Amino acid sequence: MTEPSKVIHVRNVGHEISEIDDLFLRQLQNDLLQLFQPFGVITKLVMLRAKNQALVQMQDVPSAVNALQFYGNIQPSIRYKRLALIQYQSRQSAVMARSTLQKPGYGDSGNMYAAQGSGAKTGDNYFKLLWLMPNAAAIAAAFGGGLPPGITGTNDRCTILVSNLNPDRIDEDKLFNLFSIYGNIVRIKLLRNKPDHALIQMGDGFQAELAVHFLKGAMLFEKRLEVNFSKHPNITQGADAHEYVNSNLNRFNRNAAKNYRYCCSPTKMIHLSTLPQDITEEEIVSLVEEHGTIVNSKVFEMNGKKQALVQFDNEEQATEALVCKHASTLSGSVIRISFSQLQNI
Repeated sequence: MTEPSKVIHVRNVGHEISEIDDLFLRQLQNDLLQLFQPFGVITKLVMLRAKNQALVQMQDVPSAVNALQFYGNIQPSIRYKRLALIQYQSRQSAVMARSTLQKPGYGDSGNMYAAQGSGAKTGDNYFKLLWLMPNAAAIAAAFGGGLPPGITGTNDRCTILVSNLNPDRIDEDKLFNLFSIYGNIVRIKLLRNKPDHALIQMGDGFQAELAVHFLKGAMLFEKRLEVNFSKHPNITQGADAHEYVNSNLNRFNRNAAKNYRYCCSPTKMIHLSTLPQDITEEEIVSLVEEHGTIVNSKVFEMNGKKQALVQFDNEEQATEALVCKHASTLSGSVIRISFSQLQNI
């Protein structure tokens, strides 16, 4: 059997799609993107208007496979239409499908997509950039079938106000390291007239809700954080706002569904990944020991890649280690740190 490709063929997209207006077409495009974005980066999406179908190209084959497997158990629907999904089983058929995607998109690393404009012809495509929103059903599946208690999934406010920060020890990058656990960060602004306050704009309302829910009351630098939704819909670009929208350190550019599954309140245990292959437990301990009392640690290998667990005496120490050492460089590798929900090593 030939191996699958990253192109997914979606049928039964809409009734008489060739006759609908451009606004409704864009709504259909957004609905499709919401279905597939939690499984990985979407590099191209083309609406086949004459056939009531669409082609969705994921960045890699595993993302396409995960989407097909998930929707094999849950029938997806958009605009009251039930869809039929096909993953191409041969390279030749995938190449033929991609022939309609001739012009490369201008999309970035996962929060944007390249969509064929309505009325464009093959070989003369034009593209628009649109912001992706998560799909609640797929995200609920990532959490084991339902959203965590206290999470509604209906919030549409993207900007968060964080207060009671320690102004002597906090900066934008440290806030990014913490809040990026719950979603992609657009920009962060420390308030000059209130040095213990900051605004953080998340990628969408659901990610903002996760951050507010899981970080409210967390301890950082001997301060208990107050985390709430801001009255401001977004943060205005400017010299006093740090941009992160194109940062390759944003955690949800790939494997979004997997990252949602790991969202939790701060714990005593941190998980370190993207480590150098020759890393030792002593080097890991040396990297983070300044941030608290280490109870236990372990270096292990999974899928041929070195990873580590470090257990601190309390959640505040683990949070400080994550905030200060995530994205630091060790022997040429950029270290990724997240909270682990394991109780013990």
